[in-house]
Amino acid sequence: MKLIIMRKQKKQRIIPLLPFVAISFCLPLSIYAQEKQAKFENSISKPLVSDMFTADPSAHVFNNKIYIYGSHDIETSVAENGSGDHFQMKDYHVLSMDSPTEKVTDHGIALAVENIPWAGKQLWAPDAAYHKNTYYLYFPLKDKEGIFRIGVATSRRPEGPFKAEKEPIKGSYSIDPAVFKDSDGSFYMYFGGLYGGQLQRWKSGVFNKNASDKADGQQSEEPALTAKVAKLSADMKQLAEKPKDVVVLDEKGNTILSGDHDRRFFEGSWVHKYNGKYYFSYSTGDTHKLVYATGDSPYGPFTYQGVILLPVIGWTTHHSIIEFQNKWWLYYHDTELSEGKTHLRNIKVTELIYNKDGSIKTIDPYGKK
Repeated sequence: MKLIIMRKQKKQRIIPLLPFVAISFCLPLSIYAQEKQAKFENSISKPLVSDMFTADPSAHVFNNKIYIYGSHDIETSVAENGSGDHFQMKDYHVLSMDSPTEKVTDHGIALAVENIPWAGKQLWAPDAAYHKNTYYLYFPLKDKEGIFRIGVATSRRPEGPFKAEKEPIKGSYSIDPAVFKDSDGSFYMYFGGLYGGQLQRWKSGVFNKNASDKADGQQSEEPALTAKVAKLSADMKQLAEKPKDVVVLDEKGNTILSGDHDRRFFEGSWVHKYNGKYYFSYSTGDTHKLVYATGDSPYGPFTYQGVILLPVIGWTTHHSIIEFQNKWWLYYHDTELSEGKTHLRNIKVTELIYNKDGSIKTIDPYGKK
């Protein structure tokens, strides 16, 4: 069944005795709606899927085909809040494309909450990897105590269905797993996200349920909390070591501070390699940018370089970067289908271009490439 978005036309109610009030409430809202609609009309990419809401695309090339592992957004009665409780996703669909410019195939439900033994709720942004004839799906999910853990499920086929392990990965926490395969065959998992992602609740090394969702340190002199990284075990189902901080430095070699919301890590890690350099990219959260830093090791440290994608309409920004047929592509999301509802998003894709010095050309999602 195709999802049809209906626009409800509301009549303006004008109260003769209060013309100023009527104008002050209706006019700004109308201008905002017009500006938002104009931006969507100028989008450099259109939603890849229109019959359901999709988000957080982790794209991979398997068997000369692109597979996308992402979130499946749904309508919810839960009120929107800073903890992300309105993101109540219950399953994953795997999508595939023969190329970034061709149609998308939806392979149906690959994994659902009810099939995960340790599940609580909220299947957020996943990632996938392939090793020794097995496909691995890594996913964040709240356990029965309301703590985000990272689980793993396996399949012999890239599209699934996937079977989840009985327990989450030992020592895992927070959200947004991203798995990178280095040229030597080693696999590394990056993870972590602030606010609703609970990373700040692990600041002391143990979970503090009383920590504020925004206890990521707003003081400009405090080093920013950042993503974690750990090498995966040989069986791809556990961490082979204690997670380390993914340190991001400024141009002077100083650690990015928590008050630097334009450059600090918030969520949505991704790592890829280009011309021998490691590119660590991520979302800045409340400044709504995708940015990147580069380094000489998968562990970092990484030096901040710039912005990949300017803010999209919708609060969150989450992405992946792949090479396909000698071109590079950025998969991302915005909220065009739902006309701006932050928890009802849609996947998009656009070409990513490097400058001669290895820097990435900044992309305006609603303007010229």
